[in-house]
Amino acid sequence: MKDKKSCVLISACLLGENCKYNGSNNYNQAVIDFVANKEIIAVCPEVAGGLPVPRPPVEILEGRVCDVDGNFYDKEFQEGIERTLSLLVEKDVDFAILQSRSPSCGVNQIYDGSFTGNKITGSGLFAQALQKQGYRVIDAQDIGKEK
Repeated sequence: MKDKKSCVLISACLLGENCKYNGSNNYNQAVIDFVANKEIIAVCPEVAGGLPVPRPPVEILEGRVCDVDGNFYDKEFQEGIERTLSLLVEKDVDFAILQSRSPSCGVNQIYDGSFTGNKITGSGLFAQALQKQGYRVIDAQDIGKEK
C-alpha cells in the first residue's frame, strides 16, 4: 500500500467546474485554501452518471431521485456513484469535502423533495455511499469552522 498517494476528494463544483445542474458552479475559496497543499481528486457523480449540464434540478423524495415533473434519475445517480467510487480503489483518500445540500453530495442537509427550498437533515446518495465505505465526509459549509 506504499504506492498509494494520500489525497482529498472534492466536489468538482467547489473548485469552479461548471457541472452544477444549472450550468454554473459553487466555487469556494475557503475549500481551495483548506486543501492548498494536498493532492485532490475532483468529482461530480451526477455528471459521471451521464447527466448533462445543464440538467433539471432534482431532489430526493422517499429515497428516490426525481425532478419536479416526476421523472426519476435513480439509475443515473447509481451509475455515477459506482463510477466515482471505482476511481478511489487505487487511492488513499484522507477525507472528502462535498457540496452542501446536493442530492448527491449533501452531508448535513438535503432538500426535502418538494422543490420549495425546504431543507431537512440528511445526506445525498454519494455522501451516504462514501460514509458506508468508511470515508470521512465534510460539508463544504463547515470548512473554516473546524479548529
